[in-house]
Amino acid sequence: MAAEGPATRRVQVAEYPRLLKLKEMFNSKFGSIPKFYVRAPGRVNIIGEHIDYCGYSVLPIAIEQDMLIAVEPVKTHTIQLANTNSLYPDFSTSANNIQIDKTKPVWHNYFLCGFKGIQVELAEICAKSERYIGTEGGGMDQSISFLAEEGTAKLIEFSPLRATDVKLPSGAVFVIANSCVEMNKAATSYFNIRVTECRLAAKLLAKYKNLPWDEVLRLEEVQARLGVSLEDMLLTTEDALHPEPYSPEEICRCLEISLEQLRTQILSPNTQDVLHFKLYQRAKHVYSEAARVLRFKNLCEEAPDNVVQLLGEIMNQSHASCRDMYECSCPELDWLVDVCRQFGAEGSRLTGAGWGGCTVSIVPADKLPSFLANVQEAYYQRSDGSSVPQTPSVFATKPGGGALVFLEA
Repeated sequence: MAAEGPATRRVQVAEYPRLLKLKEMFNSKFGSIPKFYVRAPGRVNIIGEHIDYCGYSVLPIAIEQDMLIAVEPVKTHTIQLANTNSLYPDFSTSANNIQIDKTKPVWHNYFLCGFKGIQVELAEICAKSERYIGTEGGGMDQSISFLAEEGTAKLIEFSPLRATDVKLPSGAVFVIANSCVEMNKAATSYFNIRVTECRLAAKLLAKYKNLPWDEVLRLEEVQARLGVSLEDMLLTTEDALHPEPYSPEEICRCLEISLEQLRTQILSPNTQDVLHFKLYQRAKHVYSEAARVLRFKNLCEEAPDNVVQLLGEIMNQSHASCRDMYECSCPELDWLVDVCRQFGAEGSRLTGAGWGGCTVSIVPADKLPSFLANVQEAYYQRSDGSSVPQTPSVFATKPGGGALVFLEA
């Protein structure tokens, strides 16, 4: 299916406490009433980490938690932004001269990215909008935000963008837990180094197989051009790449290019000074994770009696690969995953870019109350008995709907 933009719904704002609060704060700040409101859901990727930008399918859900924005079109060329959270200062700028400082992880940059991308096709191009802030993502976040439907996960495929319903097992719930470790992927090079390593791995694999490597950007393209299975690509990775890190000089020798060509034609601006690239490990993760996504989807469709246990095993394998082969975990995430498994999760893994952020766990429905209580106590209680942070950091969720525009009735 294709996305034509978010749905529209007329509502009585007074019946929705969060919308009413937003309306009142908007009026207090700007002296006028919003013309409309926008809901954008949060999302959690159940399986398929760091493979969307390599061309492979992912399996996320939109969650019930969301972000609300109040909007009023104005006739001036000044964009005015305000946040209900006082931690984030007001911001204004000329719409004719949008400047995005990639070195500063400020909240309003994400709005400005969307504004720069607003005159293009939305569902496909929102991923490109994010790149104005310096992260080379693959489009999963934007796609599930547009394409999500309540009650179902989506297998998101790319080029062209399409989504297929995946019915999750009824006997289990998915629980999100926040590690409370923050990692701003726009402010660090970790994320873009991984993107570059995958691109380099694709080019070396293509060269090894006598493909036109200069035309190849993504690991999926190598598989598609060869017409082989993911298992075959894992074997090819074993043959073609070595586990030791590659220096820029070695990559140049393999591709028969100069260092200048490498820097100007292949590396991104913030990876030109990287001294070592782990190509074998990144390719192994991507091809094995892509296979895990397909196995997860097939198990959901086949629904064997022990489906929750089997899905949990796949999620555990995913976390191990993210931790060991993609190296995008952190000690706190690993500990939180262990805690979740200890207290009843059949499977638990990091979700999102990693290096902090959240885990997602599959938990049998009958274990949910004790699971939530035990994880809350084991991971979030300080030694003095107080909780950290104050907002709920572990919660069950179910697949929610996609982006929505509210008009006041």
